[in-house]
Order: sequence, then structure tokens, then C-alpha cells
Amino acid sequence: MSDAITAEGLVKKYGNVTALDGMELSVPRGTVLALLGPNGAGKTTTVRVLTTLLQPDAGRAVVAGCDVVREAAKLRSYIGVSGQYAAVDDHLTGAENLEMVGRLYHLGSKRSKARARELLERFDLTGAADRPVKGYSGGMRRRIDLAGALVADPPVLFLDEPTTGLDPHARSQLWDVISELVKGGTTLLLTTQYMEEADRLADQIMVVDHGRAIARGTADELKDRVGGNRIELSVADREQLTTARETLAWLAVGAMETDAEALRVTVPVTNGPESLRQALGRLAEQGVTVRDAGLRRPTMDDVYLTLTGHRATGSQHTDDTAAQAQEVTR
Repeated sequence: MSDAITAEGLVKKYGNVTALDGMELSVPRGTVLALLGPNGAGKTTTVRVLTTLLQPDAGRAVVAGCDVVREAAKLRSYIGVSGQYAAVDDHLTGAENLEMVGRLYHLGSKRSKARARELLERFDLTGAADRPVKGYSGGMRRRIDLAGALVADPPVLFLDEPTTGLDPHARSQLWDVISELVKGGTTLLLTTQYMEEADRLADQIMVVDHGRAIARGTADELKDRVGGNRIELSVADREQLTTARETLAWLAVGAMETDAEALRVTVPVTNGPESLRQALGRLAEQGVTVRDAGLRRPTMDDVYLTLTGHRATGSQHTDDTAAQAQEVTR
């Protein structure tokens, strides 16, 4: 199986900020790679380079057989892109937005209208086809934007945090749509901050931090890499939470986590059932009241925390912000 997307040693700097620091990746045809990481990790800059919106300062990338710098114009006819914010015209109807995209791809008026109707039906937007997009809900706007990325039926699709800002129901709906696209053979590079999204949609997950890839594998492979089980328990009050942490420190084989609001402590352990038995015994001896306790496997959130030392939420800066600042100064 040949690769639809490859990148080698990509470097991109915005002033003193290094957004990409030797980024490398590959995506086999017909598969989904999720780039998982917080804002500022380099995900959006990677997408911008691979979709010809930015030129790298160093390195090389090939998408759909085209060099992203030397064959940028040719490449644009082979890719679809949906960014973090819906790129639609609020004053046009859903159908008109898609027809406009078709004409930009030189599909002709007749084919553009036919393709628009096909996609409106596929994305369950037929009932809203003739309504201005400014009246659409957030989930509907994301669907019409994704439909726009598919007008030319591209073999390679880039989705940059496609469900950011959506409520759980709208997010689930869009996941279903994306899953259907993948079943049809589309090659997809997806960026996300959501662990569940990467876990559900991707064949492979690449953890990104500070502009470079730090781990790659299936969700199960990455969880196995972290290893072990987690004891998760909650106690009666904050004073007992401190006692619980001190009491259980000897069991931990990695960084313990404390949620002061939920009065919960999470302890990575090796021998799950026996460790849980010992933990409950020690806590009882210390007079700690345990409200609930259990064992669980590592999550993708645990994977990210173990690999990077922080959760995949937030950052001091974003690569989006740096890119926008650069655009202003040009």
C-alpha cells in the first residue's frame, strides 16, 4: 500500500516561535491518521504546509504524488480541506455555497448543481438546502463546510479539528459522517484535541508535541505502551484526599493525579486487583472514607500525559495565532 501523504523533516518558524521542528509523517492510501495534541503542538501548521497554504522553511512533503511546494497548483485539485472554522458564506444558501465551490473547481454549472444536491442529501441537509447558512446551527455549519471540501470528490482529505465547539450530539453526528467517508476509501489526515475522537476515527494516532511527532501507533498500541492499570477512587473530603495521596504513593509506578474538585485520586499500578486490595486496606487503616473505587485501563488521555507530562488541553500559544500574526506583518 503506497502512501498518499508523506512529510520529511518539516520545519516552520514564526519569528522566535518554532511551530514545526522536524515533523515527519506518512499516511497510507485509504487510511486515517489522527494528529493528537494541544493547541500549539504544530497540528494546524502541519495541515497548512501539506495543503499548500504555507511553505516550509525546511523539509519536504508529497501529497497525492505532488510535491507541496513545486507542484502546489496541481495538488490543489486532488485535496479537500476543512479547517477549524466553517468557511462558508452566511448570506448564501447551503446549496448556493456548494454550487459556488463546484464552479471554483471548474465543474460547470450543471455538474456543480448536481453535486451540491448529492452532498446535501449525503449530509442530511436537504431540508435546509435553500435556507441562508447564517441560520444554521453549529453542527449544520460544520457539515456544510465538510460537504464543501468534498465537492470535487478529492482522494485526500484534511480535517483540522472538525468538531471543535460542537456539542456532544453534533460531534457524534459528524463522526458518523466522517466514518462513512473513510469507508468509501478516502485518505484522511485529521487533527484533534479530543482523545475519544482519535480513538474512534483513526487507524493510526500520532502524538504531537512542540512541533514534532513523539509517538505513533493504534490506540491499543499506545495504551499498551503506557502499560498497567489505574486505581481511581474518591474520598469524603479534601483533608482525606491529601491523606489518600500520601498513603498510596508507595503503590504508584508513575505520576499520580489528583482532582481536588471531584475529591478523586488516580494511581498507576502494575498488579491491578492486588494493588486495589492493598490500597483499600491501607486507606481503611488511616481512617480514610472511600466513596467509590475501581480499576481501569489507560485512556488516550493517560497516554498523552505520560508521553508529554501534560494534558492535551490548552497551551501558552497556538500555531494558529503565530500564523495569523505573520500574515498581519506581511
